[in-house]
Amino acid sequence: MAKVISIVNQKGGVGKTTTAVNLTASLGAAGKRVLLIDMDPQGNSTSGFGVNKRQTERTSYEVLTGGCPMKEAIRATDYRGVALCPANMNLAGAEIEIIDAPQRERLLKNALVPVRADYDFILLDCPPSLGLITLNALSASDTFLVPIQCEYYALEGLSQLMTTVRQIKRKYNPLLELEGVLLTMYDGRLNLTRQVVEEVKKFFPGKVYASVIPRNVRLSEAPGFGQPVLYYDGASNGAKAYDALAEEFLRKQA
Repeated sequence: MAKVISIVNQKGGVGKTTTAVNLTASLGAAGKRVLLIDMDPQGNSTSGFGVNKRQTERTSYEVLTGGCPMKEAIRATDYRGVALCPANMNLAGAEIEIIDAPQRERLLKNALVPVRADYDFILLDCPPSLGLITLNALSASDTFLVPIQCEYYALEGLSQLMTTVRQIKRKYNPLLELEGVLLTMYDGRLNLTRQVVEEVKKFFPGKVYASVIPRNVRLSEAPGFGQPVLYYDGASNGAKAYDALAEEFLRKQA
């Protein structure tokens, strides 16, 4: 039975999709069966695996709005161990369409039931907001992973995220737990980076991954070629960092 993990931070530009794509690829390369569900209308996780989001007919939008079952929206990728449920801009209208649906916060959770046995991990790439799509993702998840960039406003908005999580635990998903916190855009030469690391560790004691994701040109280039960095340039620092994260992530599952 797959463990379901939301990758979430309502602040944009923190490396959320980069983490979704590259952690998925590294887990797949490590021999795990992984499904990545793109829950962001921008569809960047979709294009990050080389799938043309403009030519996808069955997506997470159709799954949420009842247009097709999850099994029909999932597609194979060219990468070991990785399956994908894509997204495109249609998903932006889903929140309005499902607002009056019965048990609207459980639509994704219910959709996942028939496929959970097919995978070791299901990762959900959430949009940079705390709306109904993110509510569905967190209600369907066992845990959530928070990427945080090592910059001045790193902790801005995180108290709002944790307040939302507490509400979701109380109302919809009492078993939801924090998987871990990932530091991205890391540059150990900067005093600011070290200060941010200290602040984040105070905010999330015992939950910050030792693996950090550096600023890396190859990591930035890879999405433009529709490839995870592991396949675009496996010798790059970005690829090594996500492989290290995958190893640390798997050790914590034991």
